[in-house]
Amino acid sequence: MNKPMQLLVLVLNKVDCLDTLFEELIRIGVKGATVVDSKGMARIVGEDVYSLFGSLRMLVDSDTESSKMVFMAVNDDLVDAVRETVDRVLGGLQKPDTGVLFGLPITFFDGKADKE
Repeated sequence: MNKPMQLLVLVLNKVDCLDTLFEELIRIGVKGATVVDSKGMARIVGEDVYSLFGSLRMLVDSDTESSKMVFMAVNDDLVDAVRETVDRVLGGLQKPDTGVLFGLPITFFDGKADKE
């Protein structure tokens, strides 16, 4: 039976930290990740829109127009180390415009993910 795994999803706004983050994740045992360019809804909706989304737009840093989504499938025993590493490298996820990280249980995993 396979070990329990989680899909960790990081929406990274602080994209200048990506190289350092990957170096640290590799150091703690993360075997790989997939990165996708992304842009949040609050960044897309114009400032002139009179809605909640227009208000959200003003809360984000307008200089940071895009973000990266980082997908990592990791064993459950690595989740806490990844969470700590992401938080430390980004200078604290509780700070605005750094990123958000969440995990989802993986019910199955087919294919070879790493080189042995």
